[in-house]
Amino acid sequence: MPASIDNDLGKITMSDLSIASLVGLSACECYGVVGMASTKATDGLFELLRRENLARGVKVSTEDNGVLIDLYIIVEYGISINAVCTSVLDTIKYKVESQMGIPVEKIHVHVQGVRV
Repeated sequence: MPASIDNDLGKITMSDLSIASLVGLSACECYGVVGMASTKATDGLFELLRRENLARGVKVSTEDNGVLIDLYIIVEYGISINAVCTSVLDTIKYKVESQMGIPVEKIHVHVQGVRV
């Protein structure tokens, strides 16, 4: 179900793919994030996604109260995972709420690996 905003002039509807693209780009801008991860269901391997496939590392579901986001990332070696995840959470919440006007209910960050 896509997110929508009602105002005096009409209704604005945003697809889950557009929200996922914004989340993927915002996450890759954060310090310590090497890239997005995608899981293959057949063999359980994680692959690093290229820039055009960033939305595949994000799952977005919309509810009445806001947006729920599951984010799968790969973190750079030698950097605090807690600090990277905190930075990612703050950045994504700010960008989604300020650019799309949709309240963010929850963000789950799944660290799928560490790369040099």
